[in-house]
Amino acid sequence: MNQLPPPPPETEYPVRILAVDDDPQIVELLAVALGSFGFDYDTARDGREALDKLETGGFNLVLTDMTMPRLDGMTLLKEIKNRWPRLSVIVITGYAQKYSYTDVIRAGACDFIAKPFNIDELEAKLRRVLREQELVRRLEHLSLCDALTGLYNRRGFEARLHEEVPRAHRQGYPVFLAQVDLDHFKPYNDQFGHRQGDEVLKAVGRLLMGNTRENVDWCCRQGGDEFAVILPYATEDQALAVCRRILAGYRRIALGETSLSIGLARFRRHNANSWEQDIAELIEQADQAMYRAKKAGGDRIACAAPLSC
Repeated sequence: MNQLPPPPPETEYPVRILAVDDDPQIVELLAVALGSFGFDYDTARDGREALDKLETGGFNLVLTDMTMPRLDGMTLLKEIKNRWPRLSVIVITGYAQKYSYTDVIRAGACDFIAKPFNIDELEAKLRRVLREQELVRRLEHLSLCDALTGLYNRRGFEARLHEEVPRAHRQGYPVFLAQVDLDHFKPYNDQFGHRQGDEVLKAVGRLLMGNTRENVDWCCRQGGDEFAVILPYATEDQALAVCRRILAGYRRIALGETSLSIGLARFRRHNANSWEQDIAELIEQADQAMYRAKKAGGDRIACAAPLSC
């Protein structure tokens, strides 16, 4: 059974940190310190090598000197903020160097350590930055979830769709979108009250999660009585089977006169279009299919061409 989108797990050590300095003794000192703190780490001799390593991904934080050959620390800092704006950078520099605390913070660094640095100060600042990253992750998770059902909200739906669709195209697997709408929900809400109406919405949320794949499919409440399910890594038959299970499950619940209308569409990439245009077309096709199901009396599935239900 699928579950509510879980909060992101707390940061588990080792955390991966990139230490950048052209002085071999400083690099060795940082490596020993980071290892003793329980962090995973890598090193780079200058900003150019650092950028090459950052391209591989997987780093939580960068520690960098300022004065280095080929690409100095200030240029590296600006490049990181341009390419990976969420990656935290702590600058380590000597008292005699030309960059001040204000300079590096304005350029995007999250903190500044002066050489010669104290190991305890280094650890304290690293752990503070990592705690802040964890807090931001958790706040972002809350901002993407619907408080009533625990599903992703509209913002979460858009974020997941814009993440999943390009990845699916790159890796060559299909993505389907099911738009799910409650039929006759307003009369039910008017008759039984908003509290009972909320119970219906929560029941739909549980039904969607119980009939989709955990950590593969994405269940969303877009607002009101409108829901959506993003179905990657699925064939047409599998996507239809999910929709049929959802429909059959709601029929068993029998909540007054309410029922479900479901519209199913498959993403298609058109090279002449932008990603935004193709994603908007996918949503429109699923919406139109859902409206056809609703106009035909609801309690059914309709498919966008070329799918056949």
